[in-house]
Amino acid sequence: MSRRYYCTYFDHRYLLKGLALHESLLRHAGDFSLFILCLSSECYEILSRLSLPRVRLISLAELERGDAELLQAKGDRSLVEYYFTLTPSLPLYIFRLDPEVDLLTYLDSDLYFFADPEPLYEEIGENSVALIGHRFPPHLKALESHGKYNVGWLSFRRDDQGLAGLKWYRKRCNEWCYDRVEEGRFADQKYLDYLPGKFSGVIELAHKGANLAPWNIANYSLTRNAATVMIDEYPLIFYHFQGLKQIWGPIYDSGLFGYRAALSSLIREEIYKPYLASLIRQKQRLPYELEEKKKLREEQAAPGWLEAIRGLRRYSVKELFKIIRLLTANTYIFYSG
Repeated sequence: MSRRYYCTYFDHRYLLKGLALHESLLRHAGDFSLFILCLSSECYEILSRLSLPRVRLISLAELERGDAELLQAKGDRSLVEYYFTLTPSLPLYIFRLDPEVDLLTYLDSDLYFFADPEPLYEEIGENSVALIGHRFPPHLKALESHGKYNVGWLSFRRDDQGLAGLKWYRKRCNEWCYDRVEEGRFADQKYLDYLPGKFSGVIELAHKGANLAPWNIANYSLTRNAATVMIDEYPLIFYHFQGLKQIWGPIYDSGLFGYRAALSSLIREEIYKPYLASLIRQKQRLPYELEEKKKLREEQAAPGWLEAIRGLRRYSVKELFKIIRLLTANTYIFYSG
């Protein structure tokens, strides 16, 4: 089996998720290299100190150096929109940086692997580009206005069609990459819809266990066998934890409610809780100073939560446990490690 190459990007605010992604790759992905574009100096400094195995760090300044088109795009969009703009620029930079990289896969930093992704590479075969669909259920089909394909997993091969598609994608993102739907465009995502019609060797991955997410989980029957979670007849390979948020203390919003998906006990226990356990492990690795600054920012930004917590005093212990049970039975998770 040949070495697999991945890339991702995040700043210090997404450090826990990025570290969890790396941990899951170490556990399941065999021989790999992960290029991480650090979107803030704090992120670069902390990851440098951690010296993660099989990781190569790239600073934002390094990526931007000498790239006039990218720097011009940076001046007319928000910070998040600029991050979206970077999606195709990062793989192109890595192809120039390391001639050994033959097939490169971009991963969103909020993915977490539960099994070896090798079946996906068997699907890709000799193709030049691999995309992964949102796979919206019927009641969410309108969301395809944001793109048929999801940016979570994007594979590009170092061949004529792969590089041509990647360069076309970068040019479009540099021209227009905003967080709104407009004239058949949406951020860095809607452009993916056009790749199969413009370039040969572009495939859509069919494995149901890849990129399971809040927006498509209602499509499938989930079961647990002796080895793993099954998505219909496919084993779960990776889950996309988009929308997961810590509400307060041990209470987390799964992000499922907005997609009208139910949080079953299997989903909570076998998918979300292992990921939350990983996030807690990663938190223990971060410098104390960063956590203190983060805590201060959260307290200053959300004084309403302090009032809400004080309001809980009017409930009895029995009533509080009933509230927690109701929350965890729907889309909220109670997890304290």
